[in-house]
Amino acid sequence: MASPYRKLRDVLALLAVGLALVAGPAFLVRAEDVSGPSPAGPPPPEPDTYRTDMYRSPVPLTLKGAKVLSSADAMQAWSEHRAIFIDVYPHPPKPAGLPAGTIWREPSHMTLEDAVWLPNVGYGGLSPEYDAYFRRNLAMLTKGDTSKPIVFFCLRNCWMSWNAAKRALGYGYSNVGWFRDGTDGWQEIGGLTVDAHPLP
Repeated sequence: MASPYRKLRDVLALLAVGLALVAGPAFLVRAEDVSGPSPAGPPPPEPDTYRTDMYRSPVPLTLKGAKVLSSADAMQAWSEHRAIFIDVYPHPPKPAGLPAGTIWREPSHMTLEDAVWLPNVGYGGLSPEYDAYFRRNLAMLTKGDTSKPIVFFCLRNCWMSWNAAKRALGYGYSNVGWFRDGTDGWQEIGGLTVDAHPLP
């Protein structure tokens, strides 16, 4: 016999599906959870456009115009301070309409020491606000030098960093690196992580 909790979960899942069908595609546009174990599977061919869904899935081996860094490459570049490391792991906003007095705990995120966290710039489509946020902070971090080495990362098998690196190339940055295995690969070779805070 199913437990009351399981029944409640099933009812809530059906309700969510029903709301999505009534509200249409706009309801389905939301922050995507990319946490959890890295999915298995062969790397797909490199697409011509940005990835717009299923961001936590196997990624290509290449990104045209960018240098793909192994964990060892990333560690060397980081140790020699040769590049600006940019973490693009998503960060869900504070839910709207919380009752007064509700305590909101910011989700924690760990990243490479001295890396900059620019959340939510790795989605396949950016709002004008996030596009401006990304452009403004890239210009600030590189001091307007589009040849400055910048390295984008997230987790292993996360399209967010692939999208962000591709977008930076589209903005005219010429020395773009993509750390394909991200913080997963970093920790596997002994790299330490620290508590991250999004750049305003």
